[in-house]
Formats: sequence, structure tokens, C-alpha cells
Amino acid sequence: MTADTSGIHAEHPFTDPPEERDPVRQFRGRLVAPVTIVTAGRPGAPVGMTISSLMVAEGLPARTFFLVGSATDLYEAIEDTGRFVVHALEDRHREASDVFAGIRPSPGGMFAGVDHVDGDYGPELTDAKSRLYCRFAGGSETTFHVLATGLVERVEVADLADPLAYFRGRYRRLD
Repeated sequence: MTADTSGIHAEHPFTDPPEERDPVRQFRGRLVAPVTIVTAGRPGAPVGMTISSLMVAEGLPARTFFLVGSATDLYEAIEDTGRFVVHALEDRHREASDVFAGIRPSPGGMFAGVDHVDGDYGPELTDAKSRLYCRFAGGSETTFHVLATGLVERVEVADLADPLAYFRGRYRRLD
């Protein structure tokens, strides 16, 4: 695996010094996480966010669970519409992931320059072909986040030859 050196900063500018880092967060950083963009919102009012704290559980119905801040525009849009889309990302989506994470500027907003269409479940990023279309089933408050639950109502699976992963504070490629 190789580290991402293509970003604006060599290191995140707001990283805590090692002696002040939360040990639970350090442990979480040692788990390889998928990189997704979750979108929601009504036509003309798209909202999205990069989410790595996510899992998908098989079953009838299948479910997805992810952590999101309760005061974020994304969570508010999900509560408002009752639906959302999860997009699995590839290595070529690093820039979009940074934009939707709020760490890369995007004049005109996060959807500027990102091809998308308004769908029944929210904005669909046309370049990210593997998607879950979910109905919001509720959220449970945690210490700093809401554990959002979605019922998977539709799935689109495309080949992910080069999936994007997050490990130890950086994007990684699976080789």
C-alpha cells in the first residue's frame, strides 16, 4: 500500500500532536475503512458527505449503518427526505472524496464539477456506479454522532477494480 501524497497538505493541518490523540480514535485508524460518499436531498438541493464509518449487513431487508454528525446538512437531508444513496468509491475519486469531506475547496459548492443526476433517493454521482439506495430507518444518538440505519431497497453493483480505502489517516490502494 502506498500513501496519498496528492493532497493539498502533506499532513492534515489540524492534526493533534501525538501525545494529545485519543487512543480509541488511534485504534479505529488501524482498521481499514471503505471510502464512500453518501448523498441525500431534494432536486436542486443536493447534499453529500464522505463517510468511512460504514458497514453493510446482509438480510431481509439488508441494512447499512454509518456514523454521521447529527447537526450536519447530510443528516438533516436524510431525516427530511427519508432516503439516501451510498456510493462506493475508487482510487480515481480521491479528489471528490476530499471535496465531500470538506478538506478540499470547491468553488461553487461540493457538487460543482461533479456529474450527478437527481434520483428518487437523492443525488446520484454518475461516475460512481456501485450504489445502495436506502430508506432511512432511524438513528441512534452516540457520544459525538448518530448511528444512522438504512434499509437497502435497491443495489447497483459495478466492477470496482481499484477501490478506495482509508487507513491511518490516508487513502490507500489495495494491491
